Amino acid sequence: MGESEQVIVGVGGRAGVGVEEVCDLVEETLGRAGLAAGAVSALATVAAKAGEPGIAGAAERFGVPLLTYAAEDLARVAVPGPPSAAAAAAVDTPSVAEAAALAGGGELLVPKRKSPSATCAVARVPGGARGAGASADAAGASAFPLASPPASPSASPSASVSPSAAAGAAASVEAHDLRHHGDAEVVDAGAGLVDLAVNVRSDTPPAWLKERIAGSLDSLAAYPDGRAARAAVAARHGLPVERVLLTSGAAEAFVLIARALAAVRPVVVHPQFTEPEAALRDAGHEVDRVLLREEDGFRLDPAAVPEDADLVVVGNPTNPTSVLHPAAVLASLARPGRVLVVDEAFMDAVPGEREALAGRTDVPGLVVLRSLTKTWGLAGLRIGYVLAEPEVIAALERVQPLWPVSTPALVAAEACVSPAALAEAEDAARRIAVDRAHLLAGLAEFEEVLSVGAAEASFVLIRVRRAAEVRLRLRAMGFAVRRGDTFPGLGPDWLRVAVRDRGTTGRFLQALDAALALTTR
Repeated sequence: MGESEQVIVGVGGRAGVGVEEVCDLVEETLGRAGLAAGAVSALATVAAKAGEPGIAGAAERFGVPLLTYAAEDLARVAVPGPPSAAAAAAVDTPSVAEAAALAGGGELLVPKRKSPSATCAVARVPGGARGAGASADAAGASAFPLASPPASPSASPSASVSPSAAAGAAASVEAHDLRHHGDAEVVDAGAGLVDLAVNVRSDTPPAWLKERIAGSLDSLAAYPDGRAARAAVAARHGLPVERVLLTSGAAEAFVLIARALAAVRPVVVHPQFTEPEAALRDAGHEVDRVLLREEDGFRLDPAAVPEDADLVVVGNPTNPTSVLHPAAVLASLARPGRVLVVDEAFMDAVPGEREALAGRTDVPGLVVLRSLTKTWGLAGLRIGYVLAEPEVIAALERVQPLWPVSTPALVAAEACVSPAALAEAEDAARRIAVDRAHLLAGLAEFEEVLSVGAAEASFVLIRVRRAAEVRLRLRAMGFAVRRGDTFPGLGPDWLRVAVRDRGTTGRFLQALDAALALTTR
């Protein structure tokens, strides 16, 4: 299946058809095309069936939009399947399932299949095709409708896009590997490689947290119950539970946002964590970029964000620049009808969490993402959460799979927002600040290295000529650092280095000295 194509599953059913019957038929029909359930882009049906619990519930179960078409639109779609008298009488089409699947064009992969009360057909449709009169819904979401089916992605330069990045929108999209992350620098590396590529705090999780997680294993036979953890997170930020959604790491939250919230002009502020843009593109959005400039210290000018942007994503502190934007600057981006997503995955590494927006309820459209994996060493467990208006939380929850967070992760979440854990995280943030100052001071000794000096997080961004070669030489000497050229807005001369203890940093600086000497010979 090409990247610009999507799989649309047309469904029909008698009144009262059950969710299980529809889901079973969809999976059986997909199997005939050699497709898994994860390949589905959307379910589609006639508008009169949009409220049918079995069909709407199936879309929710698969976590995809339900596209609906007026009967007169489906009547104009030519279908190959054998006629159904009931469908012809109600919709004036021989097959609701086939007509709904083909309403956006494309070709039929699997003709109509039947169960006692449901019908199903599968079509391959060009990306972005939707068909006249189509609308998307999910379990009654109205204030925050589901996003449109996939469209071909592009990147449009905006007010602050640098001249080099503005040379061709398509080239801009393809120039950066948005799926490259720091763990790729250390995977399969074996023992002995010092990890400065991943921003997870070293020597974590602490022993007490390991014990709490281990203690949850006796409960694995039961389905996860997130109520206690959700309440604990809500209490930590002084919010009602309706404003909290627990997720399988912050990365899942980006996928939910991309799939659940419709956006006509989403904008991502770069350089930053690339998963938000990747998730938006995967969901079919055309994404505009605001590229912050090195000469401005990678600081955000709110005027650079297009006024008509209805979804804005920005990190704070930003990965990879480590820049901490003032809360007032970010809050000024809020507009009526705009969703403002602030990724605060590294905010707990900032002493006092100054400039945080988490817990604020006075900023309209604000969505704050938090991660517990960085400070507490839980990247393999996957736990994060979203703070937003109840309507947004409900819309995200509707497209979230059942039981998305495991019992051990829920136990960890509850533990990590306790008063004692928050005090420990604050102490760790203060130690990181001291260790970061030591790293920056050492880097300043190299004429060949330029650091982004306003660093406030658990990593620093540096520019060095022939960075790729330097990175490989460092790796040969036992140190893994994160390449920077996969971040939009950065070129091949950038590297990201995690903050570690003074001893590790001292050894790294010695290796960097040797790597630079070998590179510049």
